[in-house]
Amino acid sequence: MIKKIFILIIFVFLSQFFLNNIYTVEPDEILKNQEQEQRARKISKNIRCMICQNQSIDESDATLAKDLRILIREKIKDGYNDDEIYKFLTERYSDFILLKPPLKLNTLLLWILPFVFFTIGIFLIFFHNKKSRKI
Repeated sequence: MIKKIFILIIFVFLSQFFLNNIYTVEPDEILKNQEQEQRARKISKNIRCMICQNQSIDESDATLAKDLRILIREKIKDGYNDDEIYKFLTERYSDFILLKPPLKLNTLLLWILPFVFFTIGIFLIFFHNKKSRKI
């Protein structure tokens, strides 16, 4: 019984690993130039789907994600470099569209709050354990 459960768990983990490598870029979106296509994929993996919010547009099958993938490919065909494409998208949608937002004054809380909450959590656990030992 344990052997079957172990095999099932391994199967689930392996299937998740391989499913994460599947992208929803449709064949009609793919550029003929492989170098340009690789650039488009790299950029698409760093852009957040505004509908799914925790997926890149490369992984999302939302209509907006498809439109953004096409827009990125058009910008690449027009000769824009990666920085110009990122700048265009952040001017239009703000830094929220980036899966890894830059460290700026207006995103400082986004970067600092996880550490603050982690520190508070450690202190709460420490003091709670200290109090429970006295009882």
